[in-house]
Amino acid sequence: MDSNTLQVLIAMVIYMAAVIVIGFVFAKKANANSENYFLGGRSLGPWVTAMSAEASDMSGWLLMGLPGVAYWCGVADAAWTAIGLAVGTYFNWLIVSKRLRRYSIKAGNAITLPDFFSNRFKEKKKVIMTLAALFILIFFTVYAASCFVTCGKLFSTLFGASYQSMVVVGAIFVLLYTILGGFLAESASDFMQSIVMIVALVSVVAIGVVNAGGFAAVIDNAGSIPGFLDFFGLADPVNANGQAIADVTAKALEADSSLAIQAVSENGVAIFGAKARPYGILTVFSMLAWGLGYFGMPQVLLRFMAIREEGELKRSRRIAMIWVIISLAVAVFIGIVGRVIAMTNPEALEGGLLLTNSDAENIFIQLSTSFLPPIIAGFVMAGILAATISSSDSYLLIAASAVAKNIYQGVAKKNASDKSVMTVSRITLLVIALIAMFLAFDENSVIFQIVSFAWAGFGATFGPLMLFSLFWKRTTRAGAIAGMVGGAGMVFLWKLVISTLGGVFAIYELLPAFIFSSICIVVISLLTKKPSEEIEEEFEAVKLGK
Repeated sequence: MDSNTLQVLIAMVIYMAAVIVIGFVFAKKANANSENYFLGGRSLGPWVTAMSAEASDMSGWLLMGLPGVAYWCGVADAAWTAIGLAVGTYFNWLIVSKRLRRYSIKAGNAITLPDFFSNRFKEKKKVIMTLAALFILIFFTVYAASCFVTCGKLFSTLFGASYQSMVVVGAIFVLLYTILGGFLAESASDFMQSIVMIVALVSVVAIGVVNAGGFAAVIDNAGSIPGFLDFFGLADPVNANGQAIADVTAKALEADSSLAIQAVSENGVAIFGAKARPYGILTVFSMLAWGLGYFGMPQVLLRFMAIREEGELKRSRRIAMIWVIISLAVAVFIGIVGRVIAMTNPEALEGGLLLTNSDAENIFIQLSTSFLPPIIAGFVMAGILAATISSSDSYLLIAASAVAKNIYQGVAKKNASDKSVMTVSRITLLVIALIAMFLAFDENSVIFQIVSFAWAGFGATFGPLMLFSLFWKRTTRAGAIAGMVGGAGMVFLWKLVISTLGGVFAIYELLPAFIFSSICIVVISLLTKKPSEEIEEEFEAVKLGK
């Protein structure tokens, strides 16, 4: 290990030590009871609520996945996704946060999302609770896998170790930290990590622009690539045979992995097709649909439930929006800057050109290690680790609470003690982490693609149900069940079957699944007996702020 790598490692170790200290500080309070462990005793302030919600939401894909998309094929996909996320963030904080905070207390002081849905419909047979917990378990396991992929790519790129071993190291660290401190430690460290993330993003884009020749040079050079800066077109990377990489099938790649490598000219500059690929309005709506996912995202919704005062949510919304807009815009621009440097000065990039879609997600790492002093680069790399930890601990904790609190205590053993609930949750954490590690072992995994599937799963399964539960009194228990099952089922059906038909069917699965789930809720609710008087009175009380 050379001195530069050692400096990077030292900086990252300092950061990880700080995170562990936070875990120890909050361990005693977090482990006092299950409410503290899973929801922090509803004690979060507005700054921690806002920053931890966004840090846990964005994960490593903000620093690796999103810049990688922009680097690979230009602005369109990355920018429309970012716009959809920003709009979704705003409306989630604006229309959902207050009513959910109020309703979660009114509905039996619910401390998990399955608790809330089950209590909202006063169900005796815990069908909604069980289904919600199972869907959380499935999709958060996939989400955790995306975080472990990030750890594997980060550590293997920095230290030259095997990808799989680094996935294991990252998973062990996140697992130990989450078991130690619970929701309070997670939220406090997420606040710190959100600051590290935005500082890292701004630092890398600034140094990248300087080394690319300035802002004007970045725009001029990026604009010379057909479709790269178009909002309604895509740049078209081609392989060594002149074939668009987007047209290379999985079967062909399996037979000849060289097909995934872009052609390079004699001076090492990546080759793109002579014309931009079309980018229709349907694709734009497909990317904007990412914003719909927020209405069903447990890691964000739990922060709404956990804030200490409902009146502080307005301030939290403003803080969250400033952070989100800056972070998303800078992340997209990092991909653009990275592509310009790869075009104009490829020898400056340590590790060489990024020649596959999967490798493109390392552009943030490359810019950091190529142009920043090693010790500073180490702290910037901690930004990626921060994003990964802030998300994976949320995913693991919420999934564990779904099993321990909702299935074990809520269904299987209703008189279970707090101590036994905590034990089951920690066992569940270990099992989920092992499964997620297995899913993450493919080093050619693309973080953005993994996240997009899990995001669609949560958005379609819980998003429509959350909105109808909060704002439509006529929603019934049967409608809620139909909406969850219909939304989740359509995500799998569209992703694995319908989207393979291509054309208009190739849109992001969240959009059709969200619509289908909403239809299921409305139709089944209207066809079944209206909610009881008790449920309607509770709904009206929440609506009036009582």
